[in-house]
Amino acid sequence: MNKSISLTGLTVGLALLAQTALAGDFTAFEGALRSAYGDYRAALVQTSLGNAEATSKALTGFQTKWLELAATWRETPPPQYADDAGYAATLAEVSALLDEAQTIAAAGDLAKAHLTLEGVREALGALHIRNGLFTFSDRMNAYHTKMEEVLGKDYLGFSPAGIATLREDAAVLAALAQTVQDHPAPEAAVEPYAMLVKGFLASIEALQQAARAGDAAAAKAAIGGLKPAYAKLFAKFG
Repeated sequence: MNKSISLTGLTVGLALLAQTALAGDFTAFEGALRSAYGDYRAALVQTSLGNAEATSKALTGFQTKWLELAATWRETPPPQYADDAGYAATLAEVSALLDEAQTIAAAGDLAKAHLTLEGVREALGALHIRNGLFTFSDRMNAYHTKMEEVLGKDYLGFSPAGIATLREDAAVLAALAQTVQDHPAPEAAVEPYAMLVKGFLASIEALQQAARAGDAAAAKAAIGGLKPAYAKLFAKFG
């Protein structure tokens, strides 16, 4: 009887140790990825601003962290990606995009380097979605996709029909922004996170108010305010 209990206890203990190890690998990978993603965000922002020196620095930081992550996890993926047939291909795709962006940036075409780097966001987002993950960065990226759609529309010259469409789009943006607010970034306690989220939400509220009022001038101004508010939050925490 005692022997049976001991064996049962040993089995449970080993299972708990295995679960702890798996949880550790999960957290270690996602933590390393988020750290590398911080340098990636900086590179994306600096290529958008046309700052060659800052772009080079950010790309170097991203490359250093990414190469370390890939070397550590390429052959032994963490548990969340263990069954993902596309895992290795995603790591290779990000590495290739990074190399391409560095070459293009070094040649002075920062706008093209920016477009190349956008592929990294898409590749990592697809990796998460395939494996049932939806991180803070994924929520920010979902908002970004809809925001870019809004920025690209003319809303029929802000006619009544156009304003009606804008009201629908503003409601979608507000819903996407709500997921960002409800599931804060890991660094949410760090300043100026709260202030940047407040500005981000205020930009969407301004758009909704203008759309509800049918105020074309205010709607145009509010659309113009979306990207700056998003970019400030994205650059620091997205």
